[in-house]
Amino acid sequence: MKNCHKLENWLSWMDELSSQDYVIIDNFLDSDRLEQIQSFFKSHLDAFTKAGIGALTDHVVREDIRGDYTFWLDRKRDSNLNDIWSLIDETIFIYNRYCFLGLSGYEFHLAHYPKGGHYSKHLDQFNNRNNRTISVIIYLNKEWQKGDGGELEIFLKDDTSILVEPIESRCVMFKSAVLPHAVLASNKPRNSLTGWLLNQPSTLGQLFG
Repeated sequence: MKNCHKLENWLSWMDELSSQDYVIIDNFLDSDRLEQIQSFFKSHLDAFTKAGIGALTDHVVREDIRGDYTFWLDRKRDSNLNDIWSLIDETIFIYNRYCFLGLSGYEFHLAHYPKGGHYSKHLDQFNNRNNRTISVIIYLNKEWQKGDGGELEIFLKDDTSILVEPIESRCVMFKSAVLPHAVLASNKPRNSLTGWLLNQPSTLGQLFG
């Protein structure tokens, strides 16, 4: 499948992320990719497991902090998501080519918040692993309306915050080590494709200069 987005759009988004540490992109998935991930999500919902916090030996389930269920994706196993993987490849190429980030990998999961689910304020880094560079969230919520809850609250450097409505096919990207964020309580089920673009810990690009 051909590239999903035009270069001029990517460059505009990269400029926005560089200047304010986050970017919000509507209609990030074309209709084919959206149908592909929505179908996959529905067919695998029974395999989701309760999400925890921390990595490796620090991993624990804390329902008071985090109330979602996740399904971790694997490129070899989940080859029927090839068009999604190609979009992730495209995204990494743009960051490496035009932001000089030296990204070397990624990790993605599907996330399902049942009614009442939330995620308290946190930063997308672990105590024993700090190579998450760019956080990526793509929402999969059909017909989301105000009052449905589940907004992403991003806490900015000036001590203010913004709320991002989890509208279907909206993508939010932000600097993982810079912006704390939270998921407000959902008043109905809330779904997303969520992941991180990874780099070598010692490699920092111009975007962070």
